[in-house]
Amino acid sequence: MSTPPHPPVDPTPDRLRPVIIGAGPAGLTAAYQLGKSGVGSTVLEADDVVGGISRTAVRDGWRFDIGGHRFFTKVRAVSDLWHEILEPEDFLLRPRMSRIFYRGKFYDYPLRAMNALRNLGIVEAVRCVLSYVWVRIHPPRDLTSFEGWTASRFGWRLYRTFFKTYTEKVWGIPADELQADWAAQRIKNLSLFSAVMNSLMPRRNQKDITSLIEEFEYPRYGPGMMWERCHELVTEQGSDVLLEHPVRRIRHADGLAHEVEADGPDGPVVFPASHVISSMPLPHLLLAMDPAVPDDVRRAADGIGYRDFLTVALVVPAVDGFEDNWIYIHSPEVRVGRVQNFGQWSPHLVKEGRTCLGLEYFVNEGDDLWDSTDEDLVERGKAEMEHLGLLDPTRVEAGYVVRMPKAYPMYDSDYQANVEVLRRWLEANARNVHPVGRNGMHRYNNQDHSMYTAMLTVENLLGDGSGPGHDIWQVNVEEDYHEELVAAEADGA
Repeated sequence: MSTPPHPPVDPTPDRLRPVIIGAGPAGLTAAYQLGKSGVGSTVLEADDVVGGISRTAVRDGWRFDIGGHRFFTKVRAVSDLWHEILEPEDFLLRPRMSRIFYRGKFYDYPLRAMNALRNLGIVEAVRCVLSYVWVRIHPPRDLTSFEGWTASRFGWRLYRTFFKTYTEKVWGIPADELQADWAAQRIKNLSLFSAVMNSLMPRRNQKDITSLIEEFEYPRYGPGMMWERCHELVTEQGSDVLLEHPVRRIRHADGLAHEVEADGPDGPVVFPASHVISSMPLPHLLLAMDPAVPDDVRRAADGIGYRDFLTVALVVPAVDGFEDNWIYIHSPEVRVGRVQNFGQWSPHLVKEGRTCLGLEYFVNEGDDLWDSTDEDLVERGKAEMEHLGLLDPTRVEAGYVVRMPKAYPMYDSDYQANVEVLRRWLEANARNVHPVGRNGMHRYNNQDHSMYTAMLTVENLLGDGSGPGHDIWQVNVEEDYHEELVAAEADGA
C-alpha cells in the first residue's frame, strides 16, 4: 500500500487538509471554495468522469443530460458561483416548455385552463373541481404520505390522473408508501387553486413558482460543461482531483476521522485528513468507517435505499422531435417515464438537422431493465414510442444507453428514522466528517442546493469558531418551494 508524503495532520484552521469524497456539484464546489481561500484539498472520485448526476454523457459526438438540469435558483450565491465558473457566453437562455402526455392527449404544464378543459371534457372537469372541493371539506387522513399530501391539494381525481402513475414509475413503490417529503420539496406552494389562477392570468415570464417559470439558463454544452470547467479551476488552484479512486475506509479515533483510504489504479492509497467532506451515498459513508459502526447503525444504513436511472437516447431527424424540453409520460401501459428532447435544451448537444430524444426509465440496479442489453433497451424505447404514437421507429438512426446508479434517494416510510441514526452517530464519533449534496445527505436536493450545502460547509470549516456556524441540514427545508423566486430575492435581497 502506498501513502502520499504528507506531514502529520494539524487540525487548526490555518492548517486544514480536507479530503473531499465525490467530484459532483457538491464535492467540486467545496474544493473550489476552499481553493479560493488558499486551502488545498484532495478530491476522490470513484468514476472516471466528474459531475455526478450533473455530468453530460458523450457518445459519438452526441451529448446527453442525465435527467435534465435547469439552471434556475433562488439562492443568489449559487447563481453567482455558476457565472464565476463559466463565462457569460457559455450560457444560453432557453424557453421552458413541458407537457404531460396522458391517454393520447397533451396537457400543458403548467396547467392552462382551456387546454385542460378541452382534454378532460366538461363532465370530467366538473368532477375534478368537485373532487377538490370534497378534499377541502374532508381532507385525507394521512397527510404524511405522498398520496394524501398531494390529494389534499388537488383532489382525488386529479391526483390519480396527473400524479399517481408518474410518481409510481419514478419510485417503484405504491404512492401511499412514499413519504410526503418528496412532494413537499417539489410542489410546496402549488395547488389546484394556484394552478388555475395562474392559467387564467396573462402569459408572462412567471417566476413566482418555479414549476411555472418560462425560461432558464443552460450551459451550451450541457451541465457537464460546468463541472469540467470547475475541475480545471480546482486543479489550477493546486488541489488534486483523483478519478477512479473509490473510497474504501475512513479511519477514525477519539471522535474524529484522521485518514481516508481509497483504491487507486495501482492499489490502496491513504490520505491523512483534517476534515472529510463527503458526497458519497450516506449509508456507504457509515459502512466505510473503521472501526466499524455498531450493529444498530449498520441496520439503519442497510435500510436506506435508492432508485436508479437509465436513459435510452434515440437519434432522429430534427423534424421528428417536439418543441418541448421534455414530456412527462403518465400512460401506465409503458415503462418510459419522461422523454427529453436534447435539441431543445441546446442545439450544441446535437448535430445539424438531427436531434436526440432521451427516454428516461426509473429502475432498480439489477432489475430486468437495468440488466437488459443496450440493443434490447433501444428496441424497447422505439416500440414504446410507437405505441404512444410519438415516433415512427423507422426514423431512428442510432441509439445509445446511459445508466446512472443511485440517482434518487428513496423516501420510503423508514428513511427519516434511518438517516437520523446515521447523523447522530457521525456527530458523536466523527464530528469532522461533513455530509453534503444529494446522496451525501440522502435528500432530494437539486444541483443548486447540493452546491449550497457545500458552500456553507466550507464557511463552517473556515470560520473562527466563535459562532454556531451554519446548520447544513436546514438547507432545502424552507417553507417556500425549493426554487421559488420571491420578489425580495429577485431584487437581490
